[in-house]
Amino acid sequence: MPRRPKPDFDRFFKPESIAIIGVSRELVTFGGTSFLKRYLDAGYAGRLYPINPKAPETLGIRAYPTLASLPETPDLVMIAVRADAVPAALEECARRGARHIHVLTAGFGETRTEEGRQLERKVAAIAREHHLLVIGPNCMGPYCPSVHLTAWGAIPGRDGSLGVISQSGGITQRFTEYISSLGVGISKAVSIGNACVLDSPDFLEYMAADEEIRLIAVYLESIGDGRRFFDLARAATPRKPVILLKGGQSASGAATVESHTGRLAGNSRMWEAFFAQTGVVPVAGMNEWVDACLAFSLLPGTRGKGVLIVGGGGGNSVIFSDTCIRAGLSVPALSAAGMKRIRPLVPVAGSIAGNPLDYWAVFLQPELLFEVLDMAYAEPEISLVIVDRLIPRIAFHSPDISDSVSEIAGFIKAHRLAKPTVFTVDYDGGDPDLLAKGSALRSRFCEAGIPAFPSFERAVGALARFAKYCAGNSEKK
Repeated sequence: MPRRPKPDFDRFFKPESIAIIGVSRELVTFGGTSFLKRYLDAGYAGRLYPINPKAPETLGIRAYPTLASLPETPDLVMIAVRADAVPAALEECARRGARHIHVLTAGFGETRTEEGRQLERKVAAIAREHHLLVIGPNCMGPYCPSVHLTAWGAIPGRDGSLGVISQSGGITQRFTEYISSLGVGISKAVSIGNACVLDSPDFLEYMAADEEIRLIAVYLESIGDGRRFFDLARAATPRKPVILLKGGQSASGAATVESHTGRLAGNSRMWEAFFAQTGVVPVAGMNEWVDACLAFSLLPGTRGKGVLIVGGGGGNSVIFSDTCIRAGLSVPALSAAGMKRIRPLVPVAGSIAGNPLDYWAVFLQPELLFEVLDMAYAEPEISLVIVDRLIPRIAFHSPDISDSVSEIAGFIKAHRLAKPTVFTVDYDGGDPDLLAKGSALRSRFCEAGIPAFPSFERAVGALARFAKYCAGNSEKK
């Protein structure tokens, strides 16, 4: 079978010019004009060409009646006209020589009407005939913070090394906002919608080869060429992790998929086999998706699953240990050398020396935490460290604690033996003061490059996935 040529996708994400077919004189609602406005808000530096045969300008920018009247062939064309006008717009793109096209418009196969299906087949046929590269229809299209191509999601966004492929515009928007707020930047993201021309395997192949991308996050509801996606995923995972949130695994979810994109979702047993055979990391919801991407983006590799738990409170220590064990991690006893280093630091009354380490003073004095971390990094059975960072408040009789996040992050990053280390900042509940303090502290840790999670359970879930992936890859080497 001949090797398929790799299409040039760079113009989707780093276009020097964008034409938008379907803008109004004024900003009214969601559509071509709102995209134009968001590109301006984000500081997109390329050339923007609104297309409107009846308006000389829109939002203060000169408008053109047709693509043919433009002074150049645009790198990217966005189509935002009504569904039945999309085929004619694609023909216009072909005549102008514009090949990279994003169809925002909905009203195709996802309507589950014969008219919608016929329109979608017509879009695919025109693309094949003229060798057009089409994202969509029914999607938000490409996103790239490095060039401020951010008309949706986090605006202007945060540049980084994460690649995102998603069939849902709404989920992609929320994910880019969420992960960016935690200090993780995105290299490129794409919302592919109905994917009647370019599908998830096309973008997986592109991102797997993209040297700017170190981690790929995927939201998938259905897939056209499952064999190709399987082969690409299995080839990619030893070099860069692929974290997949699969929608439509239940009967109800699968039915909803068909109404969302007009495609079939596949059964859960098939996807279980897919994950087992490819090394793709499965997640079950938005929080798990974000948590895993946070860990995979910020942590160094590990070869083991032994966790040192540093926290406060005997009861917490018991629950935390159980949580780790249930997730497939271990909580090994410290070595004799480790215990010899820890015992002089930990008071006999009110604390517990060992693993878990119940030692309140580490929250008050960073130098004591550094002693503990230095010991942990030398322990042969410890591969991961979770520090349960309590938030000072009246209930705990704790004094105000100075912000030592930068100092802690600096110590961890500079330590030559540092192992994956994360913090938990538990601010669940209805207390608005606790919520404000906790979310701010979590944000500071993440911005400093140290993963922090809003609960111990979420931290363990992310670390369990991370440790399993690292162990699987080390076995293959």
